[in-house]
Amino acid sequence: MGSLSKQEQVECREKAEYANVNWDELGFALTKTDYMYVMNFTEEEQKFFNGTLTRFGNIEMCPSSGILNYGQGLFEGLKAYRKEDEGILLFRPQENALRMKIGADRMCMPSPTVDQFIDAVKKTVLANKRWVPPYGRGSLYVRPLLMGTGRNLGVKPSSDYTFLVYASPVGNYHKGDLNLMVEDNVRRAIPGGTGGIKAVTNYSPVYKPLTEAKAKGFSDLLFLDASTGSNIEEGSACNIFILKGNVISTPTTHGTILPGITRKSIMEIASDFGYQVEERAIPIKEVFDAEEIFCTGTAMVVKSVASITYQGKRIEYKLGAETLAQKLHATLTGIQTGLIEDKLGWTMLID
Repeated sequence: MGSLSKQEQVECREKAEYANVNWDELGFALTKTDYMYVMNFTEEEQKFFNGTLTRFGNIEMCPSSGILNYGQGLFEGLKAYRKEDEGILLFRPQENALRMKIGADRMCMPSPTVDQFIDAVKKTVLANKRWVPPYGRGSLYVRPLLMGTGRNLGVKPSSDYTFLVYASPVGNYHKGDLNLMVEDNVRRAIPGGTGGIKAVTNYSPVYKPLTEAKAKGFSDLLFLDASTGSNIEEGSACNIFILKGNVISTPTTHGTILPGITRKSIMEIASDFGYQVEERAIPIKEVFDAEEIFCTGTAMVVKSVASITYQGKRIEYKLGAETLAQKLHATLTGIQTGLIEDKLGWTMLID
């Protein structure tokens, strides 16, 4: 697919309506947009019904709701991208819908159907169309939430649920080099727990060690497995890959690691590049002689790791335009923005 000329890009932008945002200053933080989507499940109806768009704002909730008292909730994250011709693409929303269903089953929650999920996401994006950044200058991050909102004093699943979707324009998740510190004491997830789903309760327990690591100048943490304390698992919000020769390895998702959609996509792209991609247990000692390490995630996309520090020892890795991470990033974002032909059916045009 050929790129538009600069003049054609200018003409497309002039026809589009944009919010008053300094797109070049976007980070990964909430910018309030115009609308959100809300759909409810009630004990009487026993299904999600009558989803509606409403102005973005605060919501009312009973103090005894399941989400507030017992953390019965899930979230997803996906992005909408602006093409050069001003069309808007979603990236693999079916995968997010299916992952939410898996998480809902684990958390004893009903979930919207795949069609309901995608319809809600599409409506949210189109209602906030002016907040989708111009081509190449960011994306619209879409956050679907599934929450137990029924009144609940006892420890049991909620009777009522709310599915809510909101969105915010975002730029880079991590600006600057990505320097990781291996967390040697706190474990992110345990076997039999909820590490393999996007439960809301998975994230705040790592705030304390993450805050301490950032105070020391690190970007993020790399967590070890709870069973042995000797294998790498993932970051606070990203999957990890190591490169040695023609082999790319990533930890197996066996219930403690989130099966990332970006992770899955990168594995397929790397295989198409001719690399041998394997999922396995990766001992921490293997990071010492890796040629390259990179992280993936919806927010992060694909980013090279500059260094890993473990028990006081710092290992640095190759960065720059010639890294595999940069090539994977260019291919993935090319598909996501329509610059590269999508031969795999990953994108969904919604405008």
